[in-house]
Amino acid sequence: MCFINIISLRNSSSFQQNAQNAFKVRLSIKTALGDNAYAWDANEEYLFKAMVAFAMRRYSSKSTTQISDVLLCNVTDRVSFWFVVTDSSQNMTTVPGSVVEAAIRMNRNRINSAFLLSDKTLQFLKITSTLSPPVEPSTPVWLIVFGVVLCLIVAGIVFLVVAGIQQRKKKNKESTERENLEEKGEVTVTVENGIPCEALDLKAGHINGVFAADDERFTSL
Repeated sequence: MCFINIISLRNSSSFQQNAQNAFKVRLSIKTALGDNAYAWDANEEYLFKAMVAFAMRRYSSKSTTQISDVLLCNVTDRVSFWFVVTDSSQNMTTVPGSVVEAAIRMNRNRINSAFLLSDKTLQFLKITSTLSPPVEPSTPVWLIVFGVVLCLIVAGIVFLVVAGIQQRKKKNKESTERENLEEKGEVTVTVENGIPCEALDLKAGHINGVFAADDERFTSL
């Protein structure tokens, strides 16, 4: 850390980078806005100072930070610079870095919006980005899982019921057809042990071809 001469700092609005309680800022305006990018000039610097002063006042109701208390130095063409916040009420000392960091984090979205940038294109290098709170589903996860499992169970029950009804109808149809054939006295073919067998016609009987030939031979005598 480097020692800062606050009196000369306030008079010249310059100080050494990496100084105590100082923060480096890097802006990527061209990357964020493309053809609509604006030039970084004295007016933009004034706005930045105003936003930092606003963040300090909003963070603590006791803060009396003025725009003139926010000092910038080492501004580059690629838009990067260092800034520090001074406290005129405390014998011209700098505001502790932890307080400045907390104020920036609390008002990060407001600062980003003022410059039409985001955490990725407006970087406070020593201050971690403010992460958006995780989006919680309106319906609890356990309730979603329970609903899916319940739907699967209901679908399985419906399938078993429909399959049972279809199988019962098929059996009833086969039984009815068998009864109709028996009433008509027609020969039916049944399958036993995988071998088709003809059932006897109980009304008309069945003639064995071997004995039929012998009957004809003896009859002719």
